Amino acid sequence: MNWRTNLLGCVLLLCHFCAFTQINEYRYKRELKGISAQWHTVQLPDDIFRNMNDDFSDIRIYGLTPEQDTVEAPYLLRIAADKISNRTIDFKTINRSSNENGYYFTFEIPTVESVNQLQLDFKQENFDWRIKLEGSQNQQDWYAVLNDYRILSIKNESTNFKFTTLDFPDIKFRFLRLSVNSSVKPELLSSSITIQQKIPGNSRSYKVKEFTTTEKKDTKQTIIDLMLEYPVPVSSLEIKINDTVDYYRPITIQFLTDSVKTEQGWIFNYQSLLSGTLNTFEKQQWEWESRLVQKLKVVIDNQDSQALSVGEVVLKGYVHELLARFTIPGNYALYHGNKKASSPVYDLNHFADKVPVEAQLLDMGPELNTLITKSPAEEPLFANKLWLWIVMGIIIVLLGVLTFNMITKK
Repeated sequence: MNWRTNLLGCVLLLCHFCAFTQINEYRYKRELKGISAQWHTVQLPDDIFRNMNDDFSDIRIYGLTPEQDTVEAPYLLRIAADKISNRTIDFKTINRSSNENGYYFTFEIPTVESVNQLQLDFKQENFDWRIKLEGSQNQQDWYAVLNDYRILSIKNESTNFKFTTLDFPDIKFRFLRLSVNSSVKPELLSSSITIQQKIPGNSRSYKVKEFTTTEKKDTKQTIIDLMLEYPVPVSSLEIKINDTVDYYRPITIQFLTDSVKTEQGWIFNYQSLLSGTLNTFEKQQWEWESRLVQKLKVVIDNQDSQALSVGEVVLKGYVHELLARFTIPGNYALYHGNKKASSPVYDLNHFADKVPVEAQLLDMGPELNTLITKSPAEEPLFANKLWLWIVMGIIIVLLGVLTFNMITKK
């Protein structure tokens, strides 16, 4: 009985110090205040990302129980992004006609449903047309939905651009009539009518610390360099152009991955986030999967056109939050700042659909550097890995002796 008691005590002691050592591997912590339920939300502030891994793998929530045991609270990382769903509506084309004013296409929607988008695909590869969209319940009384709406297609050796999607407020009509003002007959290959539903997320705008625009005449490019105060999760960029002329130019958005200092100076390495077309027909906003970035580069290919006058640039990112479960009473804190940490694997990951949608928000204390706040007197005995190996060796010997005694008794 004495052997088993001693063995159990050694195992518990080792577990305690192993957990304590694991916490010490995280450099920063923030106290969580106001825990009063099983589920709580922890919203991550902007400045926490400057000392966090790019993939958020080092986030942990550790607590200390009244019995001085270390426990870990599982969590789900949630990004408050927009939720967009598209549903195609059944319809049929019932009429194609023309007169001196243009060409007409009439669509019938068998059931009166709300729609807000019409996608068109024409055989022609190069056109610039003005269109009108109307709605009716009886094909006699027509009401304007879009008027003097511009659709465009350009295809050549350097450009392949289409803008043939019509967006409009939700409408309910049995019939839709599209009129195209064109000198040639538009050959409509296909069309689709959809209802797009969007639930706005929760995003933040980030202040740009440095903003420079450079014109490179040798490559016929405009380079926009953007620097933020520290890394934050960015997911969209909007460029506002001061010019009022029409334009459509290739654009590439890149982010800084690393930098190397050489005798000739710093070398900055960038990786592409996405490519697109800067044009006058759409809101010039590009979105991508949330990524921690501090420095961005935007490359506009002007080709043989005059460089555009770039106005304001807006960077945004969705709010990141943790949905955490607290089952054991204790004093908890959020830890991060461990470059060697890998993403935790919790049971919650497999039951994300069964967790509450909303939970009370916790207050978070200021960021503390655990290396600075710890005094030498607080340094744990088992911070030295040699002691851990000694304890593990003792436990192995005890297990061997206990096993030998049990076999001997039998």
